[in-house]
Amino acid sequence: MKIGKVLKALCFLLILGLMLAVLELNKNTVAGWALTLAAAAGYLLLRRKTARAGRGALRFLCSAGWILCFTGILVLTWPPVKRVPAVEGKNGGPTEIVALRDGDVRGVRTADGAVEVFAGIPYAAPPVGELRWREPADPEPWEGVLEADSFAPMSMQPVNLPLYDSLVQIIGYHDYKISLRDNYRPPVSEDALYVNVWRPAERPESGLPVLVYIHGGSLQTGQPWYGDYSGEGLAREGVIVVNMGYRLGVFGYLALKELAAESEHGTTGNYGLLDQIKALEWVRDNIAAFGGDPGNVTLAGESAGSASVSALCTSPLASGLFRRAILESSTLASVKPPHSFRLFGEALASGAELMERHGVSSAAELRSLSAEALADEAYTQHHITVDGYALTMTPHESYRAGIHNEEAVLHGYNLHESGAFLVFDHTDRNGFDKRVRDYFGEYAEEVFALYPVSSDEEADEAWREIWGAVFFDYPHYCLNRLAVANGIPVWEYLFSKDNGRLGSWHSGEEVYFYGNVPKPGTSRVYDDSDWVLGSVAKTRFRNFITRGNPNDIGEEEFLEGWAQNLTSEDLMEFGERDGAASARMTKEWKLPLYEIFDRMDGWEA
Repeated sequence: MKIGKVLKALCFLLILGLMLAVLELNKNTVAGWALTLAAAAGYLLLRRKTARAGRGALRFLCSAGWILCFTGILVLTWPPVKRVPAVEGKNGGPTEIVALRDGDVRGVRTADGAVEVFAGIPYAAPPVGELRWREPADPEPWEGVLEADSFAPMSMQPVNLPLYDSLVQIIGYHDYKISLRDNYRPPVSEDALYVNVWRPAERPESGLPVLVYIHGGSLQTGQPWYGDYSGEGLAREGVIVVNMGYRLGVFGYLALKELAAESEHGTTGNYGLLDQIKALEWVRDNIAAFGGDPGNVTLAGESAGSASVSALCTSPLASGLFRRAILESSTLASVKPPHSFRLFGEALASGAELMERHGVSSAAELRSLSAEALADEAYTQHHITVDGYALTMTPHESYRAGIHNEEAVLHGYNLHESGAFLVFDHTDRNGFDKRVRDYFGEYAEEVFALYPVSSDEEADEAWREIWGAVFFDYPHYCLNRLAVANGIPVWEYLFSKDNGRLGSWHSGEEVYFYGNVPKPGTSRVYDDSDWVLGSVAKTRFRNFITRGNPNDIGEEEFLEGWAQNLTSEDLMEFGERDGAASARMTKEWKLPLYEIFDRMDGWEA
């Protein structure tokens, strides 16, 4: 009897624990916790009464009622939509008022008062209604003071249940934090063309270097407030950081002949790219008011954000809006860019197919559809194109013609770029053979010679390296050669540091380069070596942003100078050696594979 009671008690506690876990992971309100605990207490009372009555059917109904009650609680206490605060937790109070071209703004300080954040400042008119799929227009000036203390909505995109996003943090990032401060959902909207600014609280009146950052997300998803690339870290190093929301997916990259005919400039298909250019123009016109130097702007991005930087480096509309470029884990520099890009004819054909799917025959009808009805088309419309206006030729063709906007480049990729994309996609020897033959065709035997595999584990590892090289590593090799050919000073990195979180998977480098590695002793997934390497990487970025050269290495004994990559073989490896943080020069080892890619793509020496 006692064992049975113990088992029943454990079962009750397990179910209650699962309920509370679901509430936490789904970000339900605190009321959900209170109601769930109350329902559990009511269940125990009813169970006791039904047990005395000795009726098993009643006990079953009691248990079923408890589960149904929890389902109702889950719905009734669903997390509300709420804007994300510019400073998480307690802040250091409001900043002074800053007068901008369109009106006055006031931000908030971090808790220690060292950094000031101005979030949600409009840089363009909301692209809604008749402005959907048009070039970005100037924002309306405002009266009074805009309280820039929270981030604007993320751009319209497919969204997941909060429970799903929490599980991604646990399984993918190993970095979930239990908190009652985040029991809400960030808003999603077409009205998302806003910039955010981070600046040091102690600063000269003018002349600070400026970094403008473009977030990634395959041009389908993403938001500007993610902690890894927060501007706070570099602002503490004397850099003003700006990032922005821009149109994504179908709202940013749909191309239609009718939309081109509507445009004064005959453009369609690059609305997200035009938003980014509009944000750069906002920086040019307003950053001096924050103490920044509009003549010393560096443009940076990661993943699809880096692909955007790659396009902006060759866009005639972006000429003179920035001096230097940082590209992390993507470029459009190869002859045939592997992602985030398509030719104009392909873009128009895809747009026509979208109209057919939605049963519409005009742009007006398409504009009449709700944003939610179109959001899932992000998977079909997320490619930059050559529209004749924002881009007049492919980035590769532009570099070949000697046309580019940047005067210096810092770029690179991570050791295990493919990890996040192939986490559930494992390849055995038979699969490796088929995939190589399907992708490489007549060059397959050469690839087999480079990657002889004798086990399923070796096959899986080899395919992951090849896959990462196709989508990320090789395009950086192409960019480096084009930069050298154009006389652009260029520095390339390889990020290989492992940790308990993303390690050297795609985007794993950002928290280091942007100065946001948690302090020692405050994180379960980063240790002292991560903090040391983050300090080094942040310094390299700051140096490049400030004066176009990542060197000036300080007093750390384990560092060495970062040589320009004049041969496209020399990489600065940010990693770990002998259990300690390391930043040392190394050699590119995938050159034989790259040579095959050159022949496949038709690269001309």
